[in-house]
Amino acid sequence: MLRVADQQISLWDVVLPPELVRLPDELARIDAYLDDERFVVPWRRMFDARLGRPSVPVDTLLRLLYLKHRYQFGYETLCREVADSITWRRFCRIPLEARVPHPTTLVKLVGRAGPEVFEQLNAALVGKLTEDKVLRARKLRIDTTVVEADIDHPTDADLLDHGVRKLGGLVRRIKVAGAAQRTAFRDRSRSAGRRIKQISRTLRRRTGQALGEIDRLTGEIADIATATVTEVAAVTRNAYRMLDRRPSRRLQRLVTELEDTVAGTRRLLAQTAQRLAGNRIIPDRMVSLADPDARPIRKGKPQHPTQFGYTTLIVEDDRGFIPFHQVNKGNPNDGRQLVPAVEQVVAATGRVPATVVGDRGFGTAANDKALAELGVRHIGLQRSGTLSKTRREHERTRAFRRMRNWRIGVEARISHLKRGFGLRRTRMRRLTGARTWIGLGIFAYNLQRMTVITR
Repeated sequence: MLRVADQQISLWDVVLPPELVRLPDELARIDAYLDDERFVVPWRRMFDARLGRPSVPVDTLLRLLYLKHRYQFGYETLCREVADSITWRRFCRIPLEARVPHPTTLVKLVGRAGPEVFEQLNAALVGKLTEDKVLRARKLRIDTTVVEADIDHPTDADLLDHGVRKLGGLVRRIKVAGAAQRTAFRDRSRSAGRRIKQISRTLRRRTGQALGEIDRLTGEIADIATATVTEVAAVTRNAYRMLDRRPSRRLQRLVTELEDTVAGTRRLLAQTAQRLAGNRIIPDRMVSLADPDARPIRKGKPQHPTQFGYTTLIVEDDRGFIPFHQVNKGNPNDGRQLVPAVEQVVAATGRVPATVVGDRGFGTAANDKALAELGVRHIGLQRSGTLSKTRREHERTRAFRRMRNWRIGVEARISHLKRGFGLRRTRMRRLTGARTWIGLGIFAYNLQRMTVITR
């Protein structure tokens, strides 16, 4: 059952001194700004209006999530800090005698909401900022960055070892649940683990022979994973027979996860076979069983030549707001994302920006033409490759150089988002989790930016 707000008034609201009741300026502005029905609408589809257990009030949930991403807390730390602070309790509208929502409750609510709810919240916030003439979007600067997945640096051997251990654990849980108990299965986790340790010792030698030894050990781990996958097929078949006789939601979840893990392990085996055959360039490479949507991405940075995660398009306006962002799997072409992103900003704000700037990844003649047709007067997209004499002279003009220099500021904004609002690494898995995490970070950032602009 949906609860929008907790209307109860406690005795503490009467007896507390004014110094404790008054919120800091930033929190007071955000508290007033979130008192709008448009921020409640996205949550209504998740709950019945009358039936079911009462939910955490939407007013409380929104403010808790703002504090979480503003200060980059984990859920347990967030609940502990809010419980210990009168000011934050007042901001989150939690009475002093009431309990703060449990961390697992917040985790479940965010996961259940999914990226669609937070995309709607961001759209509602952009609409409200535009109506209040705080967000104007007269100028836009656009860039892409990588938000890393929450995984370790992947290697073929480590990934196959993870697959073997995970398959062994799932089969063990399925047998405990009463299915496939007489089906032969050998847990080869220790065998794979011994070879991982041998690889670790071999790496210390740093010689040409060590590389050959690593390939040999990786091949042995691949053989172990192949044998494990073969035996798991019989376990899966017999588990489904048990489900036909005695349906069980828990057992169904375990079998489904087992099948997904088998599919992922088979894909890792195919990748490893290609790599051992000498093919080092594998398109759409899988780098994690825990986060199968993460991909290796190269952005040409010397300190981080290859990153593992998701590409995020950031559109920033002249006042520092982010009116549009987009999260993609892999590393799609930058140029194809430019015009749709500008069109989204125009639809959200009702205004065609006078200036659009971007780096060489966005610079094409087709994009220049499309932006001009939209009504953009000043286009500052640098071109790559050998320039014609006319184009070279155009990029050397004072107006173009000023647009190019302004564009560089988006790098600082991206750095601020990563350091201050959790966009360095997504703590939620798969593409839907990354979209949810980044959407929450952008929502918290735009709210905080509003307090700076309207100060």
